[in-house]
Amino acid sequence: MGLLAVLSAKQLGAERIILMGRHRTRTDLGRHFGATDVVPERGEEGVAKVRDLTGGHGTRAVLESVGHLPAYEMAVGTVHPGGVISRVGVPQYENAPVGFGSLFGPNITLTGGPAPVRAYIDRLLPAVLDGTVDPGHVFDRTLPLDQAPEGYRARTASTPCMCCSLPDQRHHRVRSTPGGEPPPPAGPL
Repeated sequence: MGLLAVLSAKQLGAERIILMGRHRTRTDLGRHFGATDVVPERGEEGVAKVRDLTGGHGTRAVLESVGHLPAYEMAVGTVHPGGVISRVGVPQYENAPVGFGSLFGPNITLTGGPAPVRAYIDRLLPAVLDGTVDPGHVFDRTLPLDQAPEGYRARTASTPCMCCSLPDQRHHRVRSTPGGEPPPPAGPL
């Protein structure tokens, strides 16, 4: 979701996009999609790096796409007062700081939930179909549908990957990116 957020932010005209990530193949693709800065640090060190990049102010909007508490805590640390944190990673925790010192006092908006895909499809689908946008680059492994459980196992392993399961290999539109190099922009699907 983070890489698609970078792609979307660029399509919507964001001038600066800070991507937090440590896996070079993924962060290289993030730069290809439009990330202007990559921050591999985590925790307080990552927060400090983002604050440094923004002149100490933090960012106006943060998309938390991991769903783990440390990622949420970093989102709270990197957003500036009056900013917005949107959680699209399914929260894997029940309790998180939302009190006066974390969100209420600095007037930070916390939002999130399943993506309202229908709200964006009329605008985004034509760009995918005409080749302007190729979100398929995020997939680095293609498996037949009957091997979907293997894709989930690979996704949760320590190796970063994003799998696409297809019901029929004739519909294969996903390219591999060996060596971490982003593939060239694609033509129409």
